[in-house]
Amino acid sequence: MMSSWYLLRMARSYRQKHCPVARTLDAVGERWTMLILRDLLLHGPRRYQDFQESLAGVAPNTLSARLKAMEGHGLIERKLYSEHPPRLEYHLTEKGKSLGPVIRALRDWGRRNA
Repeated sequence: MMSSWYLLRMARSYRQKHCPVARTLDAVGERWTMLILRDLLLHGPRRYQDFQESLAGVAPNTLSARLKAMEGHGLIERKLYSEHPPRLEYHLTEKGKSLGPVIRALRDWGRRNA
């Protein structure tokens, strides 16, 4: 017999997998992700050091983790801009660009309410 705890956990997992809001938050809900998107939308392709300068307080390991996660979700892609030494730029994909209206809505809300 299945425990009520197990059934509750399965129901929560099902809702998260099938809820568009939960799926979106899986992709962009981590701290710093929206600010990385903001920078890419405002300034175009960025280098790692550009993010470090504009995102005061972000730890290097956190920034690396967010960039990798965003790449994994198909929001950004890395492009080599120098081979010697190897250097990368981060670009928005079409999927990442489609978050532009969301970022603008957050900006507008912040201007009115924060």
